[in-house]
Amino acid sequence: MASVFSGVLQLTDLDDFITPSQECVKPVKIEKKQGKSVAKIQIEDDGTYVQINPAGQKQKLEKAKITLNDCLACSGCITSAESVLITQQSHEELFKVLRNNKASATEKKVVVVSVSPQSRASLAAFYGLSSSEVGRRLTSFFKGLGVHHVFDTSFSRTFSLLESQREFVERFQRKEQDSRALPMMTSACPGWICYAEKTHGDFILPYISTTRSPQAMMGSLVKGYFAEQQGLSPQQIYHVAVMPCFDKKLEASRPDFYLNKAESREVDCVITSGEVQKMLEEEKVTLNEIEDGPLDTLFSNVKDGEFLSHAGSGSGGYLHHVFTYAARQIFGEETKELTYKILRNKDFQEVTLEKDGAVVLSFASTYGFRNIQNLVQKLKRGKSPYHFVEVMACPSGCLNGGGQLKPSPGQNPKEFLQRVETLYKAEVAQTPEDDARVAELYQSWLRSVGEEHARELLHTNYHAVEKMTNGLTMKW
Repeated sequence: MASVFSGVLQLTDLDDFITPSQECVKPVKIEKKQGKSVAKIQIEDDGTYVQINPAGQKQKLEKAKITLNDCLACSGCITSAESVLITQQSHEELFKVLRNNKASATEKKVVVVSVSPQSRASLAAFYGLSSSEVGRRLTSFFKGLGVHHVFDTSFSRTFSLLESQREFVERFQRKEQDSRALPMMTSACPGWICYAEKTHGDFILPYISTTRSPQAMMGSLVKGYFAEQQGLSPQQIYHVAVMPCFDKKLEASRPDFYLNKAESREVDCVITSGEVQKMLEEEKVTLNEIEDGPLDTLFSNVKDGEFLSHAGSGSGGYLHHVFTYAARQIFGEETKELTYKILRNKDFQEVTLEKDGAVVLSFASTYGFRNIQNLVQKLKRGKSPYHFVEVMACPSGCLNGGGQLKPSPGQNPKEFLQRVETLYKAEVAQTPEDDARVAELYQSWLRSVGEEHARELLHTNYHAVEKMTNGLTMKW
């Protein structure tokens, strides 16, 4: 039977994307009663499942609805939560909260929107603007709808990069005592994390960086520091993240990012770049028509009204910053320019540092599940030469995320993606260590909450997912 799934990427018998016509179905548990013969199941012409008991009576079986957390419970897909999650986390939910704010004077939420730089670049390429122009106009647009604050996840990414750098050096220093300290693999991509937890479980998880992604970092900042500064409880804040990826909806739904005491998620809703475009269309405006608005600078990397970014890849620059930091801290080498060597394809590249004729650091960037599978198999055979790997599920990384805008009819997709990358890299790069406001928050906020709690705010955990198969529990 021909596959009805996307042919963009496939990994063995698993598909990366579920098309809108496909449905994800969670099995419904049916209690077995002793003394009863096993019923037969048949599929009707309309696709429904029917149970037939020994007496020949038919009973239509219930189809279960999938919640956000259920999407982490099966292994039938990797990054494919799109059609399932769209009704639970969407721009319609944001509109609903904004309408409720206008209708109720007593139950208002403070609405915060955090925008990723990849989303800004995608919108900029589509509307023919610069990334900073998009940021200023999005601020005007959202605040015109009733949003109170608009932040930039480049700011929270600075925390992610700093923590990743420190975590790598710590792992490198204990590599002789801990065989699974290296290679350290990035954890910012939820599609990769979901795949790792469900497919390779306890084998692969120790290698993955515990550092939170920029989205999860911003969740800590907004529902923690910002809430305290504003005199609000986390429940009084509705936090929305604008992301290039549908799987970020999965990440926001993880129990690890739920505040049990406050009964609140750190990120309440994730909408994609494409959903922002839908919002603009539903409001009958384009970004070209909207005037620039003053930017919120509390959690934004801004200088003279222009956004700042980070050097390296369009997926966050993890390899670049961890490599340069490790070269300096461990080997005393300053690396101003990194030379990338393309291996199997442009989505599998490596960078090395040589000292006295020997390779002392070996880093790689691995995008797309074909390359990820090769990497994991090498690791299982003990043949991976790398100390650090920047791993992303999407080919070409986050700039090519499934939630990004599509090129206009007749526009070449490769040229459009190149335009997105050019606009993304046009922003001035800032070294994470040079961000004075982040350094101040490390001193004022994180020191005040204590070392243990600070780690909870900046790091996370992973979980091997157990799967039910024929009544047996299997740990992956």
